[in-house]
Amino acid sequence: MWTNAWRALDALGIGDVLRATALQIQAFEISSFNSNLPSQEPSPNSNLNSGKTELRCVRRKDLLETLERELPQGTVRYSSKIVSIEESGNFKLLHLADGSVFRTKVLIGCDGVNSMVAKWLGLKDPINTGRSAIRGYVVYPTNHGYEPKFHAYFGGGVRYGFVPCDDKSLYWFCTFSPSLFKYDENENNPLKMKQFVLSSIKDAPEDVFDVVERTTLDCISYAHLRQRSPWNLLTGDIVKNNVCVIGDALHPMTPDLGQGGCSALEDSVVLARCLAEALLTKNERDDEECEKPKMGRQKFSNQRRWRSFSLISAAYLVGLVQESDGVVIDFLKKKFMSRFSVGIVMRMSDFDCGKLLIVS
Repeated sequence: MWTNAWRALDALGIGDVLRATALQIQAFEISSFNSNLPSQEPSPNSNLNSGKTELRCVRRKDLLETLERELPQGTVRYSSKIVSIEESGNFKLLHLADGSVFRTKVLIGCDGVNSMVAKWLGLKDPINTGRSAIRGYVVYPTNHGYEPKFHAYFGGGVRYGFVPCDDKSLYWFCTFSPSLFKYDENENNPLKMKQFVLSSIKDAPEDVFDVVERTTLDCISYAHLRQRSPWNLLTGDIVKNNVCVIGDALHPMTPDLGQGGCSALEDSVVLARCLAEALLTKNERDDEECEKPKMGRQKFSNQRRWRSFSLISAAYLVGLVQESDGVVIDFLKKKFMSRFSVGIVMRMSDFDCGKLLIVS
């Protein structure tokens, strides 16, 4: 999670809790699989030691559990997939997969890339980028020995990287275009996923190869990379009456900026503040009470639409640069593009969502 996410977590009051178990990444190491040149560390663009940029790898499970502990018991309900949304006056009826129905005055869709709430708003389905990602998480029996750096390798049409989470665990990823490798996109066998990644990084240093080799099959996953059309964000409704979407339901993007979860945390703080400001406004008529959440959501829409557009567009551009192949492109990546890409990543993470509204 990048600087912008930590600012959001600090606004929520749980930043230091998560910092206690996650290593702070100090530098980038970027190199080509087939290069004999030493690894590049693209500073001064990477101000990871300046105190301005904060990067740590946090397990999703740890983040969710930390957030849940701050809420009253029973607030969070898991495995509650929405299958349909029905209007009932000023309310919405949410029909869940388990047959239960919820009646709500305000609906915030945080239901991911396949969001039913986004469909209800009229947003188009996310588009397939033609790329996929295989991800893994590995735990060593003792200290893994890697420095707190973001290690990235490219070449041969793939981009591979890994980053320490703590002293014993690492997260790794491999993004690629299945069509270039005739890879079966419906393949869900983790053994074959692992074999594909190992064959793709066969020219990497032995210790890098070992990261994937050590990963158990239950810790490997596959995902098609999809994104919302940036133009759909500019022209579509992301807010309608008392309904809105945030996170992947709003701005699904490729993982090339590492901003999926970070931007969702941004959304949460901005939306909470906009709603609080609207709800605290004085009104003289009871019928204005239903309009307050709508005003807050409209303010959220105005603040987040262009930010979401920028994130999706930048992520696509960085991924396109890193996975493009060819002799000339490979040379340019070694000399210039890695620094350029890291610069974009750093700039997009330098965003402050602001504080929550404190009511005395």
